[in-house]
Amino acid sequence: MTASPLDIIVMAAGRGTRMKSRIPKVLQRLAGRPLLLHVLDQAAPLAPRQVVVVTGHGAMEVEAACQGETRAGGSFDLQCVRQEPQLGTGHAVQQALPRLAGDGTVLVLSGDVPLTQAGTLAALVAASGGAALALLTVRLPDPSGYGRIVRGAGDAVQRIVEHKDASEAERAIDEVYSGIMAVPAQRLAGWLERLRSDNAQGEYYLTDIIAMAVADGVPVLAHRIQDALQVAGVNSPVQLGELERAHQRRQALNLMEQGVRLADPARLDVRDDVRSGVRAALSCGADVEIDAGCIFAGQVEIGEGARIGAYCHIANARIGAGAVIHPYTHIDGEAAGVQVGEGALVGPFARLRPGAQLGREVHIGNFVEVKNSQLADGAKANHLAYLGDATVGERVNYGAGSITANYDGANKHRTVIEADVHVGSNCVLVAPVTIGAGGTVGGGSTVTKNAPPGALTVARGRQTSIPDWRRPAKAPKA
Repeated sequence: MTASPLDIIVMAAGRGTRMKSRIPKVLQRLAGRPLLLHVLDQAAPLAPRQVVVVTGHGAMEVEAACQGETRAGGSFDLQCVRQEPQLGTGHAVQQALPRLAGDGTVLVLSGDVPLTQAGTLAALVAASGGAALALLTVRLPDPSGYGRIVRGAGDAVQRIVEHKDASEAERAIDEVYSGIMAVPAQRLAGWLERLRSDNAQGEYYLTDIIAMAVADGVPVLAHRIQDALQVAGVNSPVQLGELERAHQRRQALNLMEQGVRLADPARLDVRDDVRSGVRAALSCGADVEIDAGCIFAGQVEIGEGARIGAYCHIANARIGAGAVIHPYTHIDGEAAGVQVGEGALVGPFARLRPGAQLGREVHIGNFVEVKNSQLADGAKANHLAYLGDATVGERVNYGAGSITANYDGANKHRTVIEADVHVGSNCVLVAPVTIGAGGTVGGGSTVTKNAPPGALTVARGRQTSIPDWRRPAKAPKA
């Protein structure tokens, strides 16, 4: 890249009628993240001086999204301008022009083209060098809907013709314009002033400046790439779904190239965590196995030799080496995170919530929920149980149907279960309470007071049997 200043315009004003959604098109989500934020993330590594987002349809929602964390490294001045009414791409750039300094290079991006890589954009800016007009192009087997690159003598780019204005011969051209260009800033203002709307759409096409550049003797370069996914836009739910699967397929291939065993690469999803805004990052050690239908969100780290069963959902968690997450387990660390120790067994149908920290070889079985609790090495809760706001010692056995009653209606309280305690089935431990080391809680007990170490604690009504007792019978029908 050159040392000349770089400014970026992101066109994000379109209505997206074909999406059939009340949500603005550029805020539709790909891998859990709005399309527009994908674009801004890829722009950030270019170290632009400023970024101007042109909004229109759903402007308030789009501008609010831009106020969030959108910079994946580096910093830049981010501004929004409104295009009202929306009269085409050239008109959109006209709205942004007063915010630009007028020197260096202007990079024009589309807010609905989310997967262009930063390296590709850097190469395009370098091709412009602040002097040439550089277009990002690609050949497509089906170029329908895209502007065609029309070349002249010596294969030089002469103009772009929009699909609706193209002749049959021009529609046969398979090299298309991606909607992304790098323009010499000093030339841009004059070209925009000369735009006209005498076309099939009655709009001001930004692509008309190519013919102007040719007439003015400014070099027009086509930086053609082979990867069509990088320039794929979104105009409908079908296209969004296709792009989602293509994107996830690439993530699956990257994982397999690192040695991860995926039972079905077509059924893997790696997404941003929508609620906390944590970016997607799945890191796996050697010999990790992931079965079909798994979803990973936010920051997830899986240790060497761990196995993830089918249809698990894991967000913001660290899974230790050799751990086994059985099918249909839901792990959601949110901001606090979840830690699963080495060799632990979790699931099936288990739920780990924020603040769950499992030590080595902990067992969490079917329909067990753990929230904001620490379980030391070797502790087990194998069936139908709840542990909330609890500290559980080593080798504790926590019985089926038992719960910690941690909420009094106003405040949360903590339960402490010391090492080697055995809690029987269907017990209620009413916090705050401590069960001393080596103690036993008899099944069906409701414990409201601290239990001493080594003791058997039983808190339940005495069993009574009434002989020859008969249940009430229904009265005969009239």
